[in-house]
Amino acid sequence: MRNIVGIASIAANWFERSAQRVFILLVTAAALAGNAAAQVEYVDPTIGNVGILLVPTRPTVFLPNSMVRVYPMRADALDDQIDSFPLTINSHRMDELFSIMPGDGSAAAYDQEKTTPYFYSTRFDESLIQTEFTATERCGYFRFTFPDGKASVVMANRMAGALETQEGAVVSGEERFSNMKAYVYGEFSSPVAFKLEKLGDRNRLTVTAADVKTLEFRYGISFISVEQAKRNLRKEIPAWGFDAIKSAAKARWNQALGRIGVEGGSETQRRVFYTALYRCYERMINITEDGRYYSGYDHQVHEDARPFYVDNWLWDTFRALEPLQTLLNPDMEADKIQSYVRMYQQSGIMPTFAILTGPYACMNGNHAAPWFADAWFKGVRNFDLETAFEGVRKRSLEGTHIPWRLGPKGPLDEFYDAHGYMPALRPGEKETDPEVTPFEKRQPVPVTLENSFDDWSIAQLARVLDKAQDEQLFLHRAANYKNLFRADKALMWPKDAEGKWIEPLDPKFGGGMGGRDYYDENNGYTYTWDVMQDFDGLIQLMGGTAKATANLDQLFREPLGRSKYEFQAKFPDSTSMVGQFSMGNEPSLAIPYIYNRLGEPWKTQKRVRMLLESFFTDTLQGMPGDEDGGGMSAFVVFSMMGFYPVTPGIPTYDIGSPVFDKTTIHLKNGKDFVIVAHHTSRENKYVESIRLNGKPLNQVWFRHADIAEGGTLDLVMGDTPNTSLGTAAESLPPASITVHPEDFSKK
Repeated sequence: MRNIVGIASIAANWFERSAQRVFILLVTAAALAGNAAAQVEYVDPTIGNVGILLVPTRPTVFLPNSMVRVYPMRADALDDQIDSFPLTINSHRMDELFSIMPGDGSAAAYDQEKTTPYFYSTRFDESLIQTEFTATERCGYFRFTFPDGKASVVMANRMAGALETQEGAVVSGEERFSNMKAYVYGEFSSPVAFKLEKLGDRNRLTVTAADVKTLEFRYGISFISVEQAKRNLRKEIPAWGFDAIKSAAKARWNQALGRIGVEGGSETQRRVFYTALYRCYERMINITEDGRYYSGYDHQVHEDARPFYVDNWLWDTFRALEPLQTLLNPDMEADKIQSYVRMYQQSGIMPTFAILTGPYACMNGNHAAPWFADAWFKGVRNFDLETAFEGVRKRSLEGTHIPWRLGPKGPLDEFYDAHGYMPALRPGEKETDPEVTPFEKRQPVPVTLENSFDDWSIAQLARVLDKAQDEQLFLHRAANYKNLFRADKALMWPKDAEGKWIEPLDPKFGGGMGGRDYYDENNGYTYTWDVMQDFDGLIQLMGGTAKATANLDQLFREPLGRSKYEFQAKFPDSTSMVGQFSMGNEPSLAIPYIYNRLGEPWKTQKRVRMLLESFFTDTLQGMPGDEDGGGMSAFVVFSMMGFYPVTPGIPTYDIGSPVFDKTTIHLKNGKDFVIVAHHTSRENKYVESIRLNGKPLNQVWFRHADIAEGGTLDLVMGDTPNTSLGTAAESLPPASITVHPEDFSKK
């Protein structure tokens, strides 16, 4: 037996040394590759670190779509007290999973911060302790420098759990949260002394070392076990060497960001662009560990060679983030969608907010449907469409539409099925359904509009699957939005259960906090345009193109009707207002591009440029509202490149106004799609002429297929609108409920 153990020990040592050699070679190659590109140097993670009103962005260090994400815990970038550093973030709630802090662990002032996607460092004012961090996918690496040679750090459980110590300067532990656990296994680079204190259901661990100026800490995170966390560490950081890990992380970011190359533009524009692109890789997160993953959807460990992704906020991200990733990383997008399919199989619910711990009841809608449809019609096919369809169909027909609820349908849903809209309560009328949350309310207008679009998406999938009866059912439901259009006001307006318009109602300001009695985070002016599946139908309801154009013009000019502070106190999500248009909330993102469907594309070009220049800057307040996991940043990436996916599910893009002289998208198939904007500048924001692959194009849109096979979009820019380009009725972008997306899937 001893011989067997000895042989196993020799084999293990040989394997570890071999892994270290391979790791060093990979790190060296990655570092060399990183020298070929410099996109990451333009990323400024502090952009938006002071929120307009709500949640700021964070200077997060992580690798694209990875488990370990770290930033200093403090209120925002103006807070000079860093409370701690997490070992990773439970991203939905922004909670720390374990924490570490140099010195005595108390809150400390900071100075001399350096922030990048791959590396963070700061020096604390009083102690002068230098703290540095870098990451791999499932592991993190801290380096602390103590000027007095007295090394000391404090680790803690941030939630219920325990920390344990082992000989050899080893720490392990677990934390319990939301019916699951996180595990850590970590090692210090020098012999240390431990002092463990129990504080109720948490631990505080003081780690000290004498005559040590630099103390490093490398660790692995797991959602399976401590043993798996150790395996993650051995695989990803098998050898000490902070700078090697940092170089590899930098190279990885240059690889990801280098998928899009830009030429021209200002330094500020490049910083804004690449910082936005960096934020588009925060979600979803691959939580697969050595071919296994723990699922919060059935609380089991599964073996599966295919990656399992969690953490998506589809109410925000289906509009632009997921279409961007479908363009850049179609294989990963297929894995993400198949993860949703597995979540449905495991839990019985097709989620919208698919967070780490399971399906989360948040916001409204069934937005997995447009995501699935958009990916399918853009050529992403490596997922189980039949089961995906089953999940979104079940969610629409059998699940509740009540905001912030998951579960079976109830009386309000039966009313929706029968009458085609969510009924609103009259002013002062008491809620009758106990499932409606006291704060979120019924939100009848967005519930009706969002589900109309989602049902249109389900109809498109039904046609692909030759389910004609389902196709007709969901196409009928896709027109439900019409039930809430009030012609005399030219706005989407709530109705009561008797079919009467709610009165009195101020569509700018009514409906309580965030307008939730009738709308949601935005008012009636924004939601009137949230009909992505049928702009043609909306235009007809408004009385034709001329009236619709006047209404859209007025959206950007209509006054608040009260002071800004009064409006924002009630609508904190609806920030960065231009008239009644809110740049700070995702339902607004497609609105500037609607002019393309009205035959006045120069107004799209003018508005998009104005919005980018006004609200997306390289400053601490350079994000106009909540970033929401890439939902807002993807609008920036698309719009600065010069095109936008107005209707997810229809595989086309609207042309806007590119800010760069040349943008090159390096596709996964090895081909390039190039956008050349001749003479573009702040003044030359208007598109004078278009050529696609050398052929004149008299329309302001193109197909995804035109990108997928590579090619060149040539735009000549000028300072005067071309009022004939893209204005003919036959050249307008597809915008009808009767559109068949597959008709646009090929050139």
